[in-house]
Amino acid sequence: MNTISLGASELRVTPIGLGTMTFGEQVSEPDAHAILDRAIERGVNFVDTAEMYSVPPRAETYGRTEAIIGHWLKARPGMRQRIVLASKVAGPSRDAPWIRAGAGMTAADIEASCHASLKRLQTEVIDLYQIHWPERQVPAFGRLYYDPAQEHSQTPIVEQLQALARLVQAGKVRQIGLSNETPYGVHEFVRLAEQLGLPRVASVQNCYCLINRSVDNALDESCHRLNVGLLAFSPLGAGLLTGKYDASGFTGPGAPVGRMSLYERQRKMRWGRPAALATARRYNQLARDHGLTPTQLALAFCYRSWRVASTLIGVTSLAHLDENLDAWNVQLSPELLAAVDAIRLEARDPAQ
Repeated sequence: MNTISLGASELRVTPIGLGTMTFGEQVSEPDAHAILDRAIERGVNFVDTAEMYSVPPRAETYGRTEAIIGHWLKARPGMRQRIVLASKVAGPSRDAPWIRAGAGMTAADIEASCHASLKRLQTEVIDLYQIHWPERQVPAFGRLYYDPAQEHSQTPIVEQLQALARLVQAGKVRQIGLSNETPYGVHEFVRLAEQLGLPRVASVQNCYCLINRSVDNALDESCHRLNVGLLAFSPLGAGLLTGKYDASGFTGPGAPVGRMSLYERQRKMRWGRPAALATARRYNQLARDHGLTPTQLALAFCYRSWRVASTLIGVTSLAHLDENLDAWNVQLSPELLAAVDAIRLEARDPAQ
């Protein structure tokens, strides 16, 4: 698998990256290590994690995923030089006071979180350090609209950039990125970096899948014009786009094991909306009608999009990993892509 430059940075990543938020919750440490080994064997060089993982987030599992990756790296001398390692500093508390209290994310918070992640990961440098979600009140995680009345941001973007710059200057971080950001946020981070000589964001990691194409509503233009790489997470829509919930729903008789069936918290989020599952079923049937599995259609849609620099796949088994990587070879006809767009025109983005 060839590598591509991530945005305007010198980082070179594979167009498929391994997301790890299931490690330590749905996936045991030995199984996580086996998944990591297989991904590297099959040519993936990009591993993404975050301080708040495992997911669903709990105080008991905070930082566990990074620790699992750290143990994996320690047991495999030389592996660190073979991978691009990404992690994230959590934004202000979202019902997770064990991460940090209050509505802000100070420079001290950013630096302390980075140092803690470095320790858990057992590495001296994080290749891509991302802000997991903005301190600003933005339409994300199922929130559809920006509401100025809910704006309580305490840390200006320039202060966040300056904190990240100190980490870069200290050799703790190579490149910086954003996540769950808006077009305004991406533009403002780039503008201030260029104006003040601070590190420029290499990437933005946002949800992108058939049932949430909100990226296509302006963020794609921002990324293209500013040369910021898009990292697409949840390409399978929390499992809805695999087809496994088509027959039973999330909790009906015979419901399969997965995030949506295991965790009530997940069903209360955007993925649990009736419209999200109904629309996913339409895409899944479209895939079958064209001789593909739902997983193949959903992943190929991201893999082949000009918008996406790297697609982050999250798996719970070696079989899932191989299925996701094998989908790299799937091509989608213009007719099938037109049918995909026709569904979106009617259903829009039910999991936004």
